[in-house]
Amino acid sequence: MSKLRWYFVCITTVLLSVFTLPVMAQNADAPIQQLLQHHGEIIAKSSRKTIAPAVDALAASGLTQAQTVLTRWQAKEMWRNKETGLFVYGEKAGKELAAFDFADGADLGTFAAGNFKQLKPNSGIRGMIGAALVQFQLSGSFTDKMQALDAIERDAEASHLAALAKVLPDETDAAVRQRMERLQRLLTIRFGETEEDRIVAIQSFEGDLGVDVRAALNPLLVVTVEAATAPPEGEDIARILTVGSEDLPREAAYDHLVAAGLATPRISRDDKRNALLANISDGSVAGVEVATLDSESARDLAYAVLADQGLVDRVATDSEVEATLADFTFYERYTGSPVVAVAAAAVLSGIENKVAVNQAFDLGLDALSIASIYFLAAIGLAITFGVMRVINMAHGEFIMMGAYTGYVVQQIITDYTLSIIVALPLAFVVTFGAGVAMERLVIRHLYHRPLETLLATFGISIALQQIAKNIFGTQARPLTSPGWLDGSLVFNDIVSISYIRIAIFVMALMFLALFLFVMNRTRLGLEVRAVTQNPRMAASMGINPDKINMLTFGFGSGIAGIAGVAIGLYAKVTSEMGADYIVQSFMTVVVGGVGSIWGTLLGATMVGSLQKAIEWLNPSNTLAAQTYMILFIILFIQFRPRGIIALKGRAAEA
Repeated sequence: MSKLRWYFVCITTVLLSVFTLPVMAQNADAPIQQLLQHHGEIIAKSSRKTIAPAVDALAASGLTQAQTVLTRWQAKEMWRNKETGLFVYGEKAGKELAAFDFADGADLGTFAAGNFKQLKPNSGIRGMIGAALVQFQLSGSFTDKMQALDAIERDAEASHLAALAKVLPDETDAAVRQRMERLQRLLTIRFGETEEDRIVAIQSFEGDLGVDVRAALNPLLVVTVEAATAPPEGEDIARILTVGSEDLPREAAYDHLVAAGLATPRISRDDKRNALLANISDGSVAGVEVATLDSESARDLAYAVLADQGLVDRVATDSEVEATLADFTFYERYTGSPVVAVAAAAVLSGIENKVAVNQAFDLGLDALSIASIYFLAAIGLAITFGVMRVINMAHGEFIMMGAYTGYVVQQIITDYTLSIIVALPLAFVVTFGAGVAMERLVIRHLYHRPLETLLATFGISIALQQIAKNIFGTQARPLTSPGWLDGSLVFNDIVSISYIRIAIFVMALMFLALFLFVMNRTRLGLEVRAVTQNPRMAASMGINPDKINMLTFGFGSGIAGIAGVAIGLYAKVTSEMGADYIVQSFMTVVVGGVGSIWGTLLGATMVGSLQKAIEWLNPSNTLAAQTYMILFIILFIQFRPRGIIALKGRAAEA
């Protein structure tokens, strides 16, 4: 047995020497290893509360290996030898660890992973390490620099200001340099060494609309509410508050005095009543007959007597509350540097004025965008209703048919740009044919009978909706825009407009030009205008009014189909989508003036602007906004029943 034990000891010794000699051979005197050893215990402990000195020491060491240590540590690839306490980085494979020296990256060999402790920093420590790595990344590749700048924006620290100042003079990329300079000024606002530096940085953002600027300036204006019996003095006084105003309600003002120990607490009327009821004895409260407690002042007096007797806590009466409030002046005091706060307030005031102007401009763009959508939806109706005096309640369904045509085309042609190019004329053909069929089968028999026309087209609209549901189902179908229409045209952090809306606006202008060309430069347009002005005289000149009515109705329906493709790129494509635009389309035509294309354009602009304005004033209730808009249109028609631009001829006679 002794010989067997001797063999076992020899083998164990050899194995230990094999596994430990390489680690022992690593450069324990290297500066990076010495630094790690100095903070070894807190690194091994990996506590979010105590790790900061070790991370900061590595970041500030100036050692080239510090970046490797932080990177490996963050990736959970740093290990510590349990016997020697030396740190290595390595890759674990099964129960073995391939270790490398932090000093020079030398391959130390493969060891039993059980002889090492893996350092697994939590998310908080990894965030601290990531912040420390920023200064190294700022000197790296373009990608490293942009990632570092992103990290600074997410979680800025005072040390980042020095890191930016160090690398800025050597930065050659204009875009990176511009972003670095902006971040440097933003960080100076927060972490600048002197008030002068911070104020200069603040003033450099005069008129800047960036959200990051307002995020940096607003914390400088944090105030605390205070109260004093004498008017306050000092540069740190932000403003005097008026008791009873929206900024300082009376209850809040008195509660502030109570919390500061400057006033006696109040009591609610119910609590006062319960206290009096609890102290009724022989029909009286504190010697006051219950029958006489019929006023608030009497109850206050009885409660005060109880307080004098120590039976209840002393509280303030309503009159005492008013008197106490009158004795104090309430004001706001800056919590930070008043000089810096005043500079920030001045810059923010200018920014807010500029923000208001840009918000108005952005609202105008939104109004113009939705006006172009309404114009596209209403231009066909302007022909069928405005010129022919046909109340077509199925006009929205022609828009829906055009949108579904675009969807079907995209199922066949997968190139979205080509599919839209094909869908636009095809939607015109489909809805033109549907409009001609509807006019020949139904509308031609109902001319000059508006009520019957309304009921008939309303029934047709329901039928078309049901057919669409049977074919395409009730789920919304995607009409995908080409990739070059993705995104938005961004003017600044406030004003932007999507490329799809720009495309719809351009399309509206194109169809305005097309309509004017057809009506003013073609024989069809001449005949339509003739029939519109005087159908009998047009018939005597050889024009067939019946044929013109058919083509006009088909033309208006075809334009509705094209509008459906355009609207489908922006809105959901469902069987009910036409109903979302039929009311606005009629309002657009009526407000603009029936039969007038320019009136339709002005009507769409007016309706779109009105809708956006009402939504801006009442953003939380879109139904109320729609209601207000309809009421306004009704009032408008009362004063101008023929719309903005009245048309002469048959439209005017109706």
